Amino acid sequence: MQERAISIRLLFESDIPAAMRLKEAAGWNQTEDDWRRLLLLEPNGCFAVMKDGALVGTTTTTTYGSDLAWIGMVLVDPQHRGQGIAAKLMNVALDYLNSKVETIKLDATTLGKPVYEKFGFQVESVVERWSGTASSKTRDAQNPAALDRDGVRELLILDRLSFYADRSQLIEALIDGACIPPVFLRGADGGLSGYALARSGTKANYVGPVVATDSRQVDILLDQVMNQLADARVYIDFNKECRADTRVLSDRGFVKERVLIRMVKGRRGKKTSPLVVAIAGPEIG
Repeated sequence: MQERAISIRLLFESDIPAAMRLKEAAGWNQTEDDWRRLLLLEPNGCFAVMKDGALVGTTTTTTYGSDLAWIGMVLVDPQHRGQGIAAKLMNVALDYLNSKVETIKLDATTLGKPVYEKFGFQVESVVERWSGTASSKTRDAQNPAALDRDGVRELLILDRLSFYADRSQLIEALIDGACIPPVFLRGADGGLSGYALARSGTKANYVGPVVATDSRQVDILLDQVMNQLADARVYIDFNKECRADTRVLSDRGFVKERVLIRMVKGRRGKKTSPLVVAIAGPEIG
């Protein structure tokens, strides 16, 4: 009997339960809210592969103005791997993005790296996944004050300077969906000098992005986050280009779990800024 052909269409909110099953099979940490956020940010740039009426593959894109886009959530049902589905998804995602942005990035596993190289992606930098149980190195770490609208505007300005692209819509969505209040620090001049966000995951709470203009502030940011997430399981994706040392994680009992390879296609711009201590997520940068 002839095998039915696959079809690719837009991914919809009604697909999220099936997409979650693919995500669980891969052992990833994203929640239904993460999928909804991706669909909200780029409703015409998230794609589903259908076969015999079932969703067997996904990918998402997120654009940050005309400067930069991210590809994420490239997932294929384990029973349908080896059929070229991931390649078809990448082609659709790239067709969607090529006329919109100058630079496209993604975070790949070591196994995925050769696949993405076939599409012209090149290695840019390394991101390390660290995991542990939240505990504050400073027992009396204080919870942060509330972030008002002026503070949010300052945070978005700092993030744009740090990320080299405007991802205000994403950051505001992450603030709205955060599992703890945003942590932020001010410098001697009163200006915002660092911030950290955290959100829930299916396997662990995810801390990121974390941005600091002064590496000496990273300890304070992490302690204020960990104080609020006390005893919870935590993932942090550490940017190896940053000015901080991984001792800020190992000193808090975290261990390196795996390596992600940040890859780029198109105009080679700046690497991830050294101000970015922890990324927002492999699927969004």
